[in-house]
Amino acid sequence: MKRFTLLAAAGLFSMSLSAQEAKEEPKEEGFVFTTVKELPITSIKNQNRAGTCWCYSSMAFLESELLRMGKGEYDLSEMYIVHQTYLDRADAAVRTHGDVSFSQGGSFYDVIYGMKKFGLVPEEEMRPGVMYGDTLSNHTELTAVSDAVVAAIAKGKHRSLQTDENRKPLWKKAIAAIHDIYLGECPEKFTYKGKEYTPQSFFESTGLNPDDYISLTSYTHHPFYEPFVLEIQDNWRWGQSYNLPIDELMEVFDNAINTGYTIAWGSDVSEQGFTRDGIAVMPDAEKVQELSGSDMAHWLKMKPEEKKLNSKPQPQKWCTQEERQEAYDNWETTDDHGMQIYGIAKDQDGNEYYMVKNSWGKAGKYNGVWYASKAFVRYKTMNIVVNKKALPKEIAKKLGIK
Repeated sequence: MKRFTLLAAAGLFSMSLSAQEAKEEPKEEGFVFTTVKELPITSIKNQNRAGTCWCYSSMAFLESELLRMGKGEYDLSEMYIVHQTYLDRADAAVRTHGDVSFSQGGSFYDVIYGMKKFGLVPEEEMRPGVMYGDTLSNHTELTAVSDAVVAAIAKGKHRSLQTDENRKPLWKKAIAAIHDIYLGECPEKFTYKGKEYTPQSFFESTGLNPDDYISLTSYTHHPFYEPFVLEIQDNWRWGQSYNLPIDELMEVFDNAINTGYTIAWGSDVSEQGFTRDGIAVMPDAEKVQELSGSDMAHWLKMKPEEKKLNSKPQPQKWCTQEERQEAYDNWETTDDHGMQIYGIAKDQDGNEYYMVKNSWGKAGKYNGVWYASKAFVRYKTMNIVVNKKALPKEIAKKLGIK
């Protein structure tokens, strides 16, 4: 009996040690970020079921510009510019017999161009989803209806005209009416903080100057230090981007943030390194196989060992200029998503990341904010828009920008 008691005690002691060892076993540490530089931004928005990231990211960028200019906090309506842009894109699709695609996508230039031509309105005058009793956008049905109309006109010979003096094509009235129904009518006048405005006078009151903003990219199929039309479908207005070597483009990122200017960032997010949990990294290509499909499909199909490569700091691929070009030419880098870069942070190993405001609501571990490694940004940036004053002096001189 005494021996049994001793054995039982020894067993309990052994179990206690095992439990203590298990309890004290260090847990795998994820990313730990420390902010280096953070610029003011407005609230996180949610584009929901609408392919209008180009407008949400551009408006986020402009709202930060207004904060930087000391104009206070604005909430600008995305749907006002979206409505106007969709009508212009429908017109372009018909004029080119459908060779210009009609879709929800767009570019930063659509907003820069749009605020100059159409003006701006505050969010309270034209909210997403309000026409069908929601607070968020859902362009699924709108797209089904409008795509069919534009395709029929672009590929057919339906050119009925109004009988009045305007002689305006009837299909334009039809497509405008569709967008009025789903997005709401664009206001001609409105009152904001006790003062009456038109969209144009409201835009002018902000002090924003479209000529202050330029697009930059980095590809070798055009000469460096010269502007060219970036050949992507959503650049249907044929906006030009200045071409910089990738090392100099990365200088612009850092100089912009460090001197107080945020960045409108166009990127490929279909890589498995762009996670659903607020991280965008470029793991070493030898360790991770690229997965096919959408960005969400990339994440859902990842094997457990592949997910681990995105769960803590890992060695990353630092691409060359030639590798960037190859990915663009092979459609491995595509024009997927627009976001806003507004800061710089470091992980626990000292690696630097850009702080990114997304437009997917409070998604991910960081409530709508992503941390994109410099390796990812270097490889997967399609183009950016910045204030001209954000350029380093030597780069501005090379581009001939004053």
